[in-house]
Amino acid sequence: MSWTEADIPDLSGRVALVTGANGGLGLETARALAAKNAHVIMAARNQEKAGHALDGIRRTAPNASVAIRELDLASLDSVAHFARSVLADTDRLDVLVNNAGVMGIPERQTLDGFEMQFGVNHLGHYALTTRLLPLLVRTTGSRVVTVTSTARHGGKPVDPSNPHLHGNYKEWGAYGQSKLANLHFAVGLDQRLRRAGARTESLAAHPGLSNTDLQSNSVRETDGGRSQRFWHWLVSNVGMEAARGALPQLRAATDPHASGGELYAPRFVSTGAAVRRPLLRRSHDQEAIDTLFMVSERETGLPLDVVAAMEAARR
Repeated sequence: MSWTEADIPDLSGRVALVTGANGGLGLETARALAAKNAHVIMAARNQEKAGHALDGIRRTAPNASVAIRELDLASLDSVAHFARSVLADTDRLDVLVNNAGVMGIPERQTLDGFEMQFGVNHLGHYALTTRLLPLLVRTTGSRVVTVTSTARHGGKPVDPSNPHLHGNYKEWGAYGQSKLANLHFAVGLDQRLRRAGARTESLAAHPGLSNTDLQSNSVRETDGGRSQRFWHWLVSNVGMEAARGALPQLRAATDPHASGGELYAPRFVSTGAAVRRPLLRRSHDQEAIDTLFMVSERETGLPLDVVAAMEAARR
């Protein structure tokens, strides 16, 4: 039988944090987790939109325990401020869903000078996960779920000499690089957690062809770029609704039988039931994974040290 929201176990007493929770897959993920009694932190840059999203959740689940917090993944200062606030008043973190992202946009830089798609989709989430790691490893059975895409197949591993694609920027190539980085981050993080003996697991998920505001925003950002308009038309006509597209990341986050290092995705790649999918050889390219972590530490100034996080969690 297909896995559905009904299969999510009761999450009473659990805390979940979802980035990009003001719309699309993030909103559906937050809604489903809150409906199963988790306390959900909705991390979002657009606070007005997040407020409307929260109103929508409470219309269907009046007793939902949900809080909105401002997070701009295009700013390392914002990530640091957000993480400090979570660490200060939250004593556990059972689920972190690294969901937010931008797609196929013209060349732009984050506030820290990173290429925007790599900066938001990967480096912002790398910094967030690293800063929240003491809270995650303190929570037995916690999970980090990072959302990738089939676009990773068209992306190249990060070049340490030019991770921001200066002089070589292509909208979809940059998106593919960031989505391959998402997968390599999920795999590499799980390796590091296992080596340290942590009780936290890292998994990956991709939503297939899902009809969310990601595509329409891509069209707006490019003033109606041809390829962006094609993908918008495609998801509008044959894509899955956002609630169904969110099922792979929800399964990765909550299925008791899921394990670290796994990928959850639609059965038929772009559509279908949320199932565990095999990771191809490229997903385990150790040189690419190690290079990604080296570049991520260099660019953000944050080493992802699981052992140090575990020691901090004990203090």
